[in-house]
Amino acid sequence: MKLKSLALAASVLALGAAPGAFADETLRSDISVDYDTHLGALFTYFHTNPELSFRETNTAKILAKEIRAFGFDVTEGVGGTGIVAVMKNGDGPTVLMRADMDGLPLKEDSGLAYASMATQVDIDGVEKPVMHACGHDVHVTSLVGAAKQLAARKDEWSGTLVLVGQPAEERIGGARAMIEDGLYTRFPKPDYAIAFHVAAEVPTGRIELPLDIVASSSDSVDILVHGVGTHGAYPHMGIDPVLVASQIVVSLQSVVSRSIAPLDPGVITVGAFHGGAKHNIIGDKVEMQLTVRSDDPDVRTQLLDGIDRVARGVAISMNVPEDLMPEVVRSQTESTPPTINDTDTAQRLRDAFTASLPEGTLFEQPRGGMGAEDFAYFVTPETGVKGVYFNVGGTPEADVKTAPSHHSPFFKIDPEPSVKLGTEAMVVGAMALMKPTT
Repeated sequence: MKLKSLALAASVLALGAAPGAFADETLRSDISVDYDTHLGALFTYFHTNPELSFRETNTAKILAKEIRAFGFDVTEGVGGTGIVAVMKNGDGPTVLMRADMDGLPLKEDSGLAYASMATQVDIDGVEKPVMHACGHDVHVTSLVGAAKQLAARKDEWSGTLVLVGQPAEERIGGARAMIEDGLYTRFPKPDYAIAFHVAAEVPTGRIELPLDIVASSSDSVDILVHGVGTHGAYPHMGIDPVLVASQIVVSLQSVVSRSIAPLDPGVITVGAFHGGAKHNIIGDKVEMQLTVRSDDPDVRTQLLDGIDRVARGVAISMNVPEDLMPEVVRSQTESTPPTINDTDTAQRLRDAFTASLPEGTLFEQPRGGMGAEDFAYFVTPETGVKGVYFNVGGTPEADVKTAPSHHSPFFKIDPEPSVKLGTEAMVVGAMALMKPTT
């Protein structure tokens, strides 16, 4: 068998192909066959049957069953509905590969033949429509595909694989929940962690792999603005919380434009504003929901402290008494630091992708927004884990400019090239970090 392998390798080199090219084509072919016979149908199932954050019971069960079949030791129920699969294969580094599992509370309007019709009771007790409007169905399918290929290639890597099916990325709480449930103490702690996101704004067949910042921090903030209710025709008899809250909304933008340095990115968005009940009634409260984004921990603190200052300052300026000051609450669960790639490790994966994937696969473009990703919790500086997070193209190049955005009811990606390339990239990346010693 070794003589046959040597002969094949010699013939490849004799033809002028790069070292490893034969193995790469074999991997690509094996993934293609797996997609045709299994992964394609698995993706369709996941897409048609999405589940909400911390409610991914069926998704996790199927993911665990699929990966367990390849010889991994699988533990379920980590951090709620998360799964952890471990395969030890000799000496070497420990590499964690993560896929998020949850869908979003949206009614799908993509027009796909396999569109989701699912509904589910959310963790707030309200039944909602559910769809995979962010591509997590691609992620879990590719994790299964990568698990199969790595299990079949144990002679090509050495170390320990830890595969993670993570809940509740959309609520940016699942990664932290798994860490708090002992991900790095009950299971082998990784030296490296890798993950990818399918991206509607990146053409299929392409990979975007930054060497540094990948995603922004995110914090959910609630503001309860108090007032004194009265008749709408007698505003002087009360304190109008709608007016106070409206002034807060406008003034919050000064935190970004006048409190942080102009070259430091930051976002404060008021995503929800609820108050009042009828045309001629001034109510006694307004509820606001905000999202806050930054790329730097110090800027993050400035923005959050600025919200506190503005809410109180506006209330004082509008004669709100001390006992009715706005209540500003920073979520203890819906928050995440920025996701920043370890530069050296990211370069290692870029080199591996350049050597192993088709020419022109790597793709670069300026960041177009401040999306967040709780993969950051797996690779915060205090963990010592070196992380790499990259994007895999999900839309045919001709359609990228008109592709519906993530979190849209019209969101859809091209599953076959997305799953295939996501799977191959995860396998190539893991193997580049786990080369066997000679």
